Amino acid sequence: MGFTIGSGRGVREIRPGSRRRGRTTECTAVAEYTGLWGWDVVPGARASAGRCSCGDASCTSPGAHPLAFAPELPAGATLDDATKAWARVPGAAVLLPVGRSFDVLDVAEPVGRRALVRLERMGLPLGPVCATPTGRAQFFVAPGASSELPELLYRMGWDDADLDLHCLGSGTHVTAPPSDHAGLGPTRWLRPPSLDTTSVPPQARLLLGTLAYICHRSTTT
Repeated sequence: MGFTIGSGRGVREIRPGSRRRGRTTECTAVAEYTGLWGWDVVPGARASAGRCSCGDASCTSPGAHPLAFAPELPAGATLDDATKAWARVPGAAVLLPVGRSFDVLDVAEPVGRRALVRLERMGLPLGPVCATPTGRAQFFVAPGASSELPELLYRMGWDDADLDLHCLGSGTHVTAPPSDHAGLGPTRWLRPPSLDTTSVPPQARLLLGTLAYICHRSTTT
């Protein structure tokens, strides 16, 4: 099934995962993120041989931050909007601002893969999950999770555990597939977005117990 995203000048159809001739992969991905999933998108820096495309020789996060001079595209932006924006910054990475439509629970990828299988078997609601080239799995959850995480871990009895589990919130960004992250390789989906998960991502508390348990087991076995 296709979905239409367009402007007053015309309507275009985009199918999730489709690629249009003459459009870059990044532009089509941006249009899907803004037009189908309702996310804001930010053009990001790329890294090559340890150098960042932002032009700052002393950049402390090469290829892993927004381009300060490039405006973000809001949710609802069209394929034409994305094409025009990326024509100004060709090759820019696709970044998603965290803390607006979603927060992110971040764990080691092996933990994330094990948790994803268990959560699916339990029939719990799940949002998108992506894997980074740095070996992390990122679970998209309802916004607000970052501020709630300490209290949630306390209530579940995990507050004193040494867990490799973090929550990204407002002011941070994630590199979205198919973009390269920090010159290390592309980010990829472990569980891609869908219409029934992006508008209402799951509450962090529904996933946290399983993620915390598997994180803990991974350090004791």
